[in-house]
Amino acid sequence: MTYTKNSTPARYEFGANWASFVDRHYSAERRQAAADKLLAFLGKESLEGMDFLDIGSGSGLHSLAAFDAKAGRIHSFDFDPLSVSTTSKLRQLAGEPANWTVERGDVLDGGYLEKLGTWSLVYSWGVLHHTGAMWQAVENAARRVAPGGLFFVALYSSNVVRPSAEFWLDVKRRYNAANSSQRRWMECWYIWRFGLGGNPFRLPGLLKQIYEKKKGRGMSYMTDVRDWLGGWPMEFADDRAVVDFLMDRFEFELVRMSTGEACTEFLFQSPKAALSKQD
Repeated sequence: MTYTKNSTPARYEFGANWASFVDRHYSAERRQAAADKLLAFLGKESLEGMDFLDIGSGSGLHSLAAFDAKAGRIHSFDFDPLSVSTTSKLRQLAGEPANWTVERGDVLDGGYLEKLGTWSLVYSWGVLHHTGAMWQAVENAARRVAPGGLFFVALYSSNVVRPSAEFWLDVKRRYNAANSSQRRWMECWYIWRFGLGGNPFRLPGLLKQIYEKKKGRGMSYMTDVRDWLGGWPMEFADDRAVVDFLMDRFEFELVRMSTGEACTEFLFQSPKAALSKQD
């Protein structure tokens, strides 16, 4: 493997990972789990009367969840062309609804975002820390929230990462510099060390975790392992810093927060007369 500690790896192939997830793991059960999880965190029974902007749609499963939850207008975009095509595939499975659009877009492109207007629910789960400019991405996404609207964002938390952020950034560099067989070895290393804690008798607990991953957000354990090991660019966010940033710059109110996992989930509400503070 050609690698130096200070080298900068290429961007991870997120779209290929999500395309593989849909091809191998998509099911009606996962579709329902995604919709249930989305509504549970929002504290809603449906998304009727709301529109849904999915920033970094990935597999498209959560845009599909918004459709199933009866969101009015849905727009999904992703930087990775394969993610766009995978999201489009799920839109086709939904009958190609006219109220759901899918295209390639970049959350760091202010001009593109401006054309999208504002939305009553802006959603970005596990995406903005992979842009190479996380805080700018958070700000750009927040600007798309309509007055009185909701912002549901999940970011990798520096508060819970172990052994350290530096450790994982080094692992990610190595994974992205690796060939396919070396990547499989690193995935096995991760499962042994962090999934099982080096103890084969913990296998029942790992199997339970895999099941709960499927039931929780409709996701796949191995898809998430590959995304975690490979996800690059990558930044970590302090939970308090996220809350302070959005409260100070946009006067967003924190509605709820879920911590303790690799990604902290935040739900914010914009004031009814939202106006971001300018530098």
